[in-house]
Amino acid sequence: MKWIQMFDWINGALFILLTILYFYQSIYIIIGLLNKKKDKSITADKNLRYAIMISARNEGNVIGELLDSLLQQNYPKENYDIFILADNSEDNTYQTAIEKGVHAYRRFNLDKVGKGYALNDLYWSIQRDYGDIYDGYLVFDADNIVDPDFLKEMNNTFHTGKYDALTSYRNSKNFCANWLTYGYSVWFLHEARLVNAARFDLGTTCMISGTGFLVSGKLMKENGGWPYHLLTEDIEFSVNCALKGKKIGYCNKAVLYDEQPEEFSQSWKQRLRWSKGFFQINAKYGKDLATGVLKKGNNRFGIYDVIMTVAPCTLLTIALIIISGFAAFASCTMPLHTAHLIQDRMREFIMVNIGVYYLLFFMMALITVLSEWNNIKATSFEKVKYLPLFPLFLFSYVPITIVALFKPVQWTPISHHTTTELSKTTKRAI
Repeated sequence: MKWIQMFDWINGALFILLTILYFYQSIYIIIGLLNKKKDKSITADKNLRYAIMISARNEGNVIGELLDSLLQQNYPKENYDIFILADNSEDNTYQTAIEKGVHAYRRFNLDKVGKGYALNDLYWSIQRDYGDIYDGYLVFDADNIVDPDFLKEMNNTFHTGKYDALTSYRNSKNFCANWLTYGYSVWFLHEARLVNAARFDLGTTCMISGTGFLVSGKLMKENGGWPYHLLTEDIEFSVNCALKGKKIGYCNKAVLYDEQPEEFSQSWKQRLRWSKGFFQINAKYGKDLATGVLKKGNNRFGIYDVIMTVAPCTLLTIALIIISGFAAFASCTMPLHTAHLIQDRMREFIMVNIGVYYLLFFMMALITVLSEWNNIKATSFEKVKYLPLFPLFLFSYVPITIVALFKPVQWTPISHHTTTELSKTTKRAI
């Protein structure tokens, strides 16, 4: 039938188009793997001064572990200060910060809710009370634990003056707790080691990812603080940097451990916020990104990379699946032979697409786990037992994306739990 042939042509054309558009990311993986052993030590000739900013809402269970790891940094104590903002907290977050001897603030604002608003308020509190004395501002989430050399390594890269911001190597505290934490953890390792590391080696701009990043004092002042209030404020910052020609670098030797949601309900809420945030990014910056990638300049590829990162390509696959399902349903009114042909073709299309994407996602996870094998804090069996479920973690974005497209989403906190076994983690092998 002609319309089935047309459907096959459209499907094939879209597959080829997406393959071409995203082919450069396979180059990223190759570069990340080839350059894995080529990390060179950079020693700073000056210890710059940093403010560490942490926005925490009801994080009394974990904030102490983060502060302990920050207070034990192999970096001159007089060259960094730690600032906690207990944001709409009702537990002992503020008291714990005071007991640890760090600078602590409280904020109660139910109208401007979210990490972006909290970070901006904290920045201006620091400016008011201590002045413009910091070379850079580091941002962590309360559930993190950082490697003892984190500040030293970030300073070694940042002191070169080549970067307006830096992101770091993001590992996990609860890597193998279940298939969800495994999915998150593998994705963040892939993003750090096989995407941002390749961007860094190629000299293009990287993207920050939620936590463990550094922003220069100069850029913070230029931006008037932290004016990023979309649901994915980290991506918004990265988009702004790309559009303004600001360069985000990557420090592979600065390691932090992040806690991932272990319950699907928590994961759903978090990823629903991320998906909605990406739609917000496209709505707010889509035109500027499209214009920017067409302009002459050194940052065109960086902007293109950002476009492909935030583009809602999942919607194309969802649309084709919906169309094929509708076609199979509509065929029920046609002659039996014709209906069978259509239903068989639509069923084949859905199964082939699921199979292809499953294989691609599985291979991505396998390559990531093997390349970072020595950096995953787990037994050999634990490192691989959830590999077959990683594609399901990514497939679960399909219903999340559909819901995010239509449902209003607000920022909501994710509950965290203490994970003491990584409090004594030694420095990983590079």
